[in-house]
Amino acid sequence: MEIDYAFVTRLKPGIFRAMGNLKFVASVLAGVEHLLGDTDIAPDVPIVRTGSRSGDAMMTEYVLLHVLRHHRNLPIYAQQQSQRRWERIPPMLAQERHVGFMGLGLLGLPAALCVRSNGFKVSAWTRTPRNEPGIDCFHGDQGLRVFLARSEILVNLLPSTRQTENIINESLLAQLPAGAHFINLARGQHVVDAELLAALDTGHLAAATLDAYRVEPLPADSPLWMHPKITIMPHVARRVLASDSVPQVVNNILRSRAGEPLMNLVDRHAGY
Repeated sequence: MEIDYAFVTRLKPGIFRAMGNLKFVASVLAGVEHLLGDTDIAPDVPIVRTGSRSGDAMMTEYVLLHVLRHHRNLPIYAQQQSQRRWERIPPMLAQERHVGFMGLGLLGLPAALCVRSNGFKVSAWTRTPRNEPGIDCFHGDQGLRVFLARSEILVNLLPSTRQTENIINESLLAQLPAGAHFINLARGQHVVDAELLAALDTGHLAAATLDAYRVEPLPADSPLWMHPKITIMPHVARRVLASDSVPQVVNNILRSRAGEPLMNLVDRHAGY
């Protein structure tokens, strides 16, 4: 098949088998695990993202929305309303609240900077060392422990890799401060659902917001639906706009033809 460049979402298995002339594959989606796991894409074919280094405005506003919801205890007040219970929680100032970001990539960094600009104390944990002005950055196992201990609101924006699968588990959640809040805007595969539910049941976690799940749509019999401390969002954090992504693909086509380095190239070894 005479195709030099593929701009794709999720395709049926085997579709790349007939594309023997590929110069690169561009992913419409933020995650690229579906492409990295496709053995029909030759190892030497570059995979690129279409995310802007300035971030995704819809994701940034979505992160800020849910951080503010949890900061002002709206999930807890929703529980109280369902019980007709009038109980005030002393509000905290933004500068008194620590927000932790797991992942500081194309989507995570702009969101973290936005949260910081709204007065919150912001920390981040990444696979490799980072240095971002105004953000306390941690990495590695030892750094993770320090990072978690201060994260009163934890936002997960990690990429989906073998190393990050099931990372939100009993051990990790136990290292958060008592009464912490959790927001998952990355992948359902990051979260061990039963262990998240247990942390909510014991009261160690005050509330959680989920926007991604292992199976989508979320099955009707999932216990996540009815848990009073969980806000279910049907994977609506962002919408891919052709006006944003198509110019980036065109730019990379021009770079490819000119023999120039591609933008937003995926590191196959790292998985993102």
